[in-house]
Amino acid sequence: MKILLLEHPRAICPERCNDIANTPLSSSLLSGYAAGMLQSRGHQVKILEGYLDRLSYENIEDSIKEFEPDILGVHMVYHWKTDYALFELLEKIKRFLPRLYITVFGFYPTLNYEEIISRCPAVDSVILGEAELTFAEVAELLSFGKKPFGVQGLAEKNTAGKIIFSRREPVQDLDSLPAPVRTEAMMKISEVNIQGSRGCYGSCTFCYINNFYGKSRWRGRSPENISKEIDEVVSSTGADKFYFTDPNFFGPGEKGQFRARQMAELLKSKHIQFGIEARVNDIHGDTIKALVDAGLRHILIGMESGRDKSLKRMNKMTSVAQNEKALQILRSFGIEPNIGFIMFEPDSTLEDIRENFEFLQRNRLLDNLAITANLLYHHQIILKGTRAYSQLKKEGRLQISSSSDYEGTAVLEDEKVSALAGLMRKVTNHLFARMSGIWSGKVPETQDIEEKTNEINQLLVNLFESSLFHLERDKFTGEKSQESIAEDIMKKINKILGS
Repeated sequence: MKILLLEHPRAICPERCNDIANTPLSSSLLSGYAAGMLQSRGHQVKILEGYLDRLSYENIEDSIKEFEPDILGVHMVYHWKTDYALFELLEKIKRFLPRLYITVFGFYPTLNYEEIISRCPAVDSVILGEAELTFAEVAELLSFGKKPFGVQGLAEKNTAGKIIFSRREPVQDLDSLPAPVRTEAMMKISEVNIQGSRGCYGSCTFCYINNFYGKSRWRGRSPENISKEIDEVVSSTGADKFYFTDPNFFGPGEKGQFRARQMAELLKSKHIQFGIEARVNDIHGDTIKALVDAGLRHILIGMESGRDKSLKRMNKMTSVAQNEKALQILRSFGIEPNIGFIMFEPDSTLEDIRENFEFLQRNRLLDNLAITANLLYHHQIILKGTRAYSQLKKEGRLQISSSSDYEGTAVLEDEKVSALAGLMRKVTNHLFARMSGIWSGKVPETQDIEEKTNEINQLLVNLFESSLFHLERDKFTGEKSQESIAEDIMKKINKILGS
């Protein structure tokens, strides 16, 4: 069958420009893995990179009509709103190709399938969780002229119009999956995305990774299988920089450490560089040394807080001491990590904020403007599928938009914390907008940019510290004063940057 997989355009929302990813990095190969499986079953598959190739919906419509697929699979990504433009395209395409079967997949539709099926009649089904086996079964049934009704892993409407669904068991042997298809657009990214594992053995309240997989825990590919894929990519493209999209590169316990060291041994002779993401409790000196010797150059670690009370509230199952030990180990091997951090939680107190700030200061995490701006404003995002979403909804504290129930917001319980969060969000959003061209590489840096960014960095740190100090002493209240402070700081940022 002819199958087209669409990566649709994604709009940038200025107010959300630096929030955590609207879909996990592990979703970046969903279409590639689906394409690999479908091709292995004899189907003709094309991936349309609407996002990376910056295609308009008009371009996409023309491409779909020209290809005339039997199945259209859409990797649907949430970008801070219900995508009515995408829904309109699917409805239009369905009118033009009435026999076309449309299915959607990804983190967003898996966790919000009822809303999507209800709002977009053109969607015949939603693939829940891992797409490979379910998609292959759907394609096989359709190729024999049968309707894929009741397939495990699908959500769809029955003849009575009721939405029914079932979950498929996740793939346990990841080595059994065909390698993902990588498009030309994907290969233009500075690092080749590669997936070494799926899921996570953690259970953080703000994360929906495991709910996507059906509450499955961490599963890893063998080091030998990963090494083989890297060899094939290097041989065919000459690429030497990779990024593991796994939510947790390391598996649990000593077995996970041993597997990582095995992988390091296999990668060492390849002369590549790579990045990973991990939990702080998995940062062990001997394993990190082996990985650095094999080419590890950057890492994202989810610290989330500088206070044990907050970490417990998030069910991180880590401690501040482990956060600091991980930093020490990584820095001893010349790696300055990127940090996942949630400064403002729904239940944050000024004491929590104070300890977070002091943690960041004493660990020298507020010396780089791009990092400082992120760490000093980040609030907890609450998406369907997380424990936080369920708990806040149960407590009657979740505010849900009338347009979609996929994302909720919770008013910060402490009014002073809310005041500080609002101030920092306003100022940093202004900064992100001003610096977006430089940070994205689209605007060349001036000779004095380091001096300017250092000055702005100190301005942000001083703003946060002084505002926190006054809030602790009841001297900073009222929206008007917040607004005037924000306006003053934004003017200073503009002056430093030369406008």
